[in-house]
Amino acid sequence: MDIRKISVGSDYKSGAMHYIVGQDVLGGTHKIHLIQEESTSYKIWIQKVDEVYLWKELLKTLPISLEFNINF
Repeated sequence: MDIRKISVGSDYKSGAMHYIVGQDVLGGTHKIHLIQEESTSYKIWIQKVDEVYLWKELLKTLPISLEFNINF
């Protein structure tokens, strides 16, 4: 399944950081390209024009909530 959104933090509504595929980051110079699940972490990849970079790696020991794309 494709991850659409990852939220990091114990207080989802007021204290968590939210990262959504397609969201502008770094002052609008990049967009979140992919949120990828690994065995011990989640990786957030960003894109600028035709180049994709690993931006963040979040360990699974952190309080994390996921939302997935639902394609019917």
